Amino acid sequence: MSTKKRNWKPQTTLVHGGTLRSGFGETSEAMYLTQGYVYETAQAAEARFKGEEPGFIYSRYANPTVDMFEKRMCALEGAEDARATASGMAAVTAALLCSARAGDHIVAARALFGSCRWVVETLAPKYGIEATLVDGTDIANWEKAVQPNTKLFFLESPTNPTLEVVDIAAVATLANSIGARLIVDNVFATPLQQKPLQLGAHIVVYSATKHIDGQGRCLGGVILSDKKWIDENLHDYFRHTGPSLSPFNAWTLLKGLETLPLRVRQQTESAGKIADFLAERPEIARVIYPGRADHPQAAVVKKQMTGGSTLICLDVKGGKQAAFAFQNALDIVLISNNLGDAKSLITHPATTTHKNLSDEARAELGIGPGTLRLSVGLEDTDDLLGDVEQALKAAK
Repeated sequence: MSTKKRNWKPQTTLVHGGTLRSGFGETSEAMYLTQGYVYETAQAAEARFKGEEPGFIYSRYANPTVDMFEKRMCALEGAEDARATASGMAAVTAALLCSARAGDHIVAARALFGSCRWVVETLAPKYGIEATLVDGTDIANWEKAVQPNTKLFFLESPTNPTLEVVDIAAVATLANSIGARLIVDNVFATPLQQKPLQLGAHIVVYSATKHIDGQGRCLGGVILSDKKWIDENLHDYFRHTGPSLSPFNAWTLLKGLETLPLRVRQQTESAGKIADFLAERPEIARVIYPGRADHPQAAVVKKQMTGGSTLICLDVKGGKQAAFAFQNALDIVLISNNLGDAKSLITHPATTTHKNLSDEARAELGIGPGTLRLSVGLEDTDDLLGDVEQALKAAK
């Protein structure tokens, strides 16, 4: 496909970016369901394995459909290169393990998805990589945690589930000053509402399962960075350990990207209205939503994000019993630990996504017995407001 137009807006990039067409001239991206590839001659096979001839070798390394997804994500993110993975956690794990080695030290924001904390706190030390968790909202905490062997910073922003926002540019500046790299999990912001690479981050990871698919169909992840880092650090890991994305899932994610701006815009608009409604309800003790003036890091949100979020964090008065009653009374909103879906979803982090943390660790993160995470979908906003209102009344 022609690459002459390099100044496309995101909506155009997400429909056309990275497209490859066969001789049949298909409109929709082709799905190449193949493990291997045929060579015209033995010499051609040798040349391809040597890297002297372009082309695909084996779908564990690369595949035409997966390649299209990676190129489209690069065009959207402003990255030089990318590798798509079988899940978001495969992306996080690969990015972390390929950025550090035995004897290195990681500084990570403590407000992380439960599985991400497990990788940092439990898996990395098994390979001789130390880790320190800090309150990521204060740059002074990052500075104090730095050690002579600190090689990596890791954060998510906004965070899961309390929607804290970390100053990415400040952390990136600190990372550069000590020769470390910064990995940002950008799932909650989506690539449309926050650009970590433009803010100074070195590596960005996504669970494409979330907004990028956004319709509850498949798993996927992606790692984006500069080509040099991927070639020197990620390429061989990827080739030999095999966390690759399937061609079918890559095709599904390509279709998801086409409607990503439409979905995220509507979800964010509805989420903002629902957050404002909840903030006025006597049954609710706290609402955290990026874009509201009362967000704890409102100034940072304004500086680095172009929109709010599709997610809301709320605390129901009455603890776990009241939170459960509220969830059970919802009619439209479904109870599920997924997020970024066309369907509105709600979960109780203390008993689901963050249940493996200690009570003390959850309290540190602001996750209480009444805390809920609401992922706003594509249903009519008034219908969602009505559902939330009736559930609050029923929960009494």
